[in-house]
Amino acid sequence: MRQIVLDTETTGLSADLGHRIIEIGCLEIVNRRLTGRNLHVYLDPEREIDEAATEVHGMTWDDLRDKPRFAEVAQRLLEFVQDAEVLIHNASFDLSFLDAELARLGGGRFRQACSGVLDTLLMAREMHPGKRNSLDALCDRYGVSNAHRSLHGALLDAELLAEVYLAMTRGQDSLEITLDSGSQAHSLADAAQWPPAGLSVISVSAADLVLHEAALVGIEKERKAPAVWRDPPTA
Repeated sequence: MRQIVLDTETTGLSADLGHRIIEIGCLEIVNRRLTGRNLHVYLDPEREIDEAATEVHGMTWDDLRDKPRFAEVAQRLLEFVQDAEVLIHNASFDLSFLDAELARLGGGRFRQACSGVLDTLLMAREMHPGKRNSLDALCDRYGVSNAHRSLHGALLDAELLAEVYLAMTRGQDSLEITLDSGSQAHSLADAAQWPPAGLSVISVSAADLVLHEAALVGIEKERKAPAVWRDPPTA
């Protein structure tokens, strides 16, 4: 499955008031793995940027006057998201700006270019009702480091959202592995049969161990209890 994590930065809070997109960041995920492909552009908004918006992302119109306009990158964006599920945190906000930009070019709605849009904010609210579900709050909840994020940026926020989404959806119902050719499932608890014949054993790298530890920390923060498979359990 191909997914695109998308975020934008804008000149203000309302596309209906004529505010424009100044930055787009997209990351590609295929079968739950980041591929390294991305689309990242800064845009000339053709208007001033609200002071409150500049406080969020740090950019002024003077920083962007030499950048391309949305019309010059629209086709690249639509081709990048084509046939993919697009993941956006608080999707209604970004979609309102994307639709407004496309409308200026006489185009259709952004949803028509992709296979669907998944709002990770709505997903988080369903999973964690009554809790804060901002991107920063989810980073803290799932052990995703955002210490390097002093200002908002579309590509940086897309990278954080990708990590958060993968952590939110990593659930596994069983610790059983079924081999090919219709053989029976082998339980990890059955030491006499483990590892099953024909099962390839792949050693993990140091980087994988660091990511695994971060995942465990995220689980423990969410459960407010030790991960059950730590040996020995730790607080």
